[in-house]
Amino acid sequence: MKVLVLNCGSSSLKYQLIDMENESVLAKGICEKIGMDGSMISHTPTGKEGFKERKEPMPDHKAAVKLVIDALLDKNWGVISDMKEIDAVGHRVLHGGKYYSESIVVNPDVKRVIRECFDLGPLHNPANLIGIEACEALMPNTPQVAVFDTAFHQTMPKKAYTYAIPYEYYDKYAIRKYGFHGTSHSFVSKRAIEFGGLDPKNSKVIVCHLGNGASLSAVVNGKCVDTSMGLTPLEGLIMGTRSGDVDPAVVQYIANKENKTVDEVLNILNKKSGVFGLSGVSSDFRDLEAAANSGNERAKDAVEAFVYRVAKYIGSYVAAMNGVDAIVFTAGLGENDGKTRSRICAYLGYLGVKLDDEMNKLRGKEMVISTPDSKVKVLVIPTNEELAIARETIALI
Repeated sequence: MKVLVLNCGSSSLKYQLIDMENESVLAKGICEKIGMDGSMISHTPTGKEGFKERKEPMPDHKAAVKLVIDALLDKNWGVISDMKEIDAVGHRVLHGGKYYSESIVVNPDVKRVIRECFDLGPLHNPANLIGIEACEALMPNTPQVAVFDTAFHQTMPKKAYTYAIPYEYYDKYAIRKYGFHGTSHSFVSKRAIEFGGLDPKNSKVIVCHLGNGASLSAVVNGKCVDTSMGLTPLEGLIMGTRSGDVDPAVVQYIANKENKTVDEVLNILNKKSGVFGLSGVSSDFRDLEAAANSGNERAKDAVEAFVYRVAKYIGSYVAAMNGVDAIVFTAGLGENDGKTRSRICAYLGYLGVKLDDEMNKLRGKEMVISTPDSKVKVLVIPTNEELAIARETIALI
């Protein structure tokens, strides 16, 4: 069976076509600048030559989905001969609110919930729904599955997801911690138990999903018990452009001082803060590292603040779980930056964490980077959200 996995952003569409017989990627690509001038598609078929950044008009996501299907069917760089070979489409959907704690075959009620959660995921949920409806129009007989980014975290106990605000706001508006990157945390935590030789019925794992967006999760026996992101992806770690945790009064203070609205300040906290705001250089850690090495103190401070926040969250989750068996690094930064991993683990000596410096220099592959005598295993597990979405899709259809 072949599953087309779609991840629709506000102006982009990432895709993979996966043959679930052997879980191999047949083709992958991305559509960028949807709805803008200069829109383009990049397409990479496995074993064939594809193309990069080919300019194509894409007024909306429906047009982008049509281009993706055309690329998959093309006689030169396609990988299927008929659209009927696509057995299902799995959609990454950001927010399912309090309604869905697992993936589900798309139906009118699912679309209603996605729409009702627009205000909780204003950048992603509208695009996710557009992608679903585009596929329904172009592939009316192909089942669609919504895989919610929030679903894995719905096993959190009430003490972990409740905010200490008047309870009526939870009753009326479902204001609580939801968490994100759930597909990644689910995939990585399960693989860490398997790869690390842990007992799935007696395991305590902390997953560090570190990229431009960053989050941690505490996972006991395969179930999430806490995570760092909240009602929105803004809570938690310092990130590329997101502030992470701040005193809520900061919003009012900046609004008053700068004569800005709450929405304008939240835009600053989401898009102009994080290591980018601290450094004034970049949200890319490679740029920060280069700037810090050149003597830029703000870049150095930004990296140190990020590392410190990650280490603090790890410590808090060790307390929440009353121990930890494995700490896992994943996503772009977590998988590829040994220096950042080393800096974080330098805070964890009290846990008996010891890194194998040679292994930690490697990047982008499954590996144990702790020494045999380390009291806690430290692993690198590359995330594969697309495969996780495809597995969820197949399980449902």
